[in-house]
Amino acid sequence: MAKVLYIKANPKNNGESRTFQISERFVEAYRKNHPEDEIITLDLYKEDIHFLTKEDIDAIFGPKTEESRNHPVLRYTYQFAEADKYIFAVPMWNLGIPAILKAYFDYVTVSGITFKYTEYGAVGLLDGKKAVCIMTTGGEYMTPPMSDFEMANRYLRTLLGFMGVKDVKSIIAQRLDMEGEDIQRILGDTLQKAEQIAQVF
Repeated sequence: MAKVLYIKANPKNNGESRTFQISERFVEAYRKNHPEDEIITLDLYKEDIHFLTKEDIDAIFGPKTEESRNHPVLRYTYQFAEADKYIFAVPMWNLGIPAILKAYFDYVTVSGITFKYTEYGAVGLLDGKKAVCIMTTGGEYMTPPMSDFEMANRYLRTLLGFMGVKDVKSIIAQRLDMEGEDIQRILGDTLQKAEQIAQVF
């Protein structure tokens, strides 16, 4: 049985968010094909996520004990490290990710738990895990010339790779705010792709 962490980073509800329309369809298809797996939903806007304080930083860089697992920040780190798979539902905001997701990554990117430093530099500790990044964008940013401006999917893949998660797939619905686009067709195609990937994820 695999433990799956479903991370949602949008203040909108499932009906309002086009990102969540896709991610919920993915999760539904995943449940059908992997009924034995445990899916833990983490809606960041309903969690106590805040920017790191000095006290938080002291705990992150301090010694880790069994009590660390109950720390308001480090409990998220251990939860992330103990998951086998990750589902990210993230809209692109201003070329990047929502600030709350960056704050969450500051919680979970902790030396000694999700990566470590060696004489050769940083090494990820989450080898063998996999992730899928489900994203929506208003324009088209995955191909030139605008791909140079894309810092959302790129950031997710880079940071996950830093922690050792190399198997990362992306499901991205683009051009959703561009004039003349058939939005329902784009969403329909992306929903179909999400269902297909969920079967083998």
